[in-house]
Amino acid sequence: MDPFKNMQDWKKNMDNFFGEQFWSEFEGILKPPIPQINMYQSDHEITILCNIPGTNEIKNIDLFVDYASLEIQGVISLPAHGNLVQEEISQGAFDRSIELPFPVRGDKVEATYKNGLLTIQLHRLITKESNKNRVAVRVMDED
Repeated sequence: MDPFKNMQDWKKNMDNFFGEQFWSEFEGILKPPIPQINMYQSDHEITILCNIPGTNEIKNIDLFVDYASLEIQGVISLPAHGNLVQEEISQGAFDRSIELPFPVRGDKVEATYKNGLLTIQLHRLITKESNKNRVAVRVMDED
C-alpha cells in the first residue's frame, strides 16, 4: 500500500474545497525547492553548492547575479529506466531566486559543475551599483 496515495486524495479534496491556490503557501514545506542548495559565507565570499543531477548539457543551466540575489534556471532531466514506481529526486524545469547575505560582484563570479554539483563562488561587492550579469559555467574534468 502506498502511504502517499491517501495524501494525494486528501490534497485533491482540499483543492476542491479551498481552491488550487491553497497549496502555494505550503510549496516549500511539502515539496522542497529545486535545485537544493547549501550556502557558505566568509567575510568576503559566498560559496553555493547546488544539487543538479543528470545534467549533460551545462549550457541548459543559466545563472544570473544581480546585487544581492542569484537566479538559477534550468532543467533536471533524469533518464527513464522503465515504469516509475517511486520518485524522490525532484526533476523538471526550475527557476530559483536566492537572496544572498550581502551584495556581490557580478564581474567576479566563478561557476563549475562536477559530479552533479554546481559550485558557485561569489565575491562581496563594495559599491552599491546593480548590474544583472549572466555567469558562464564550465564542466570540471572527472578525476
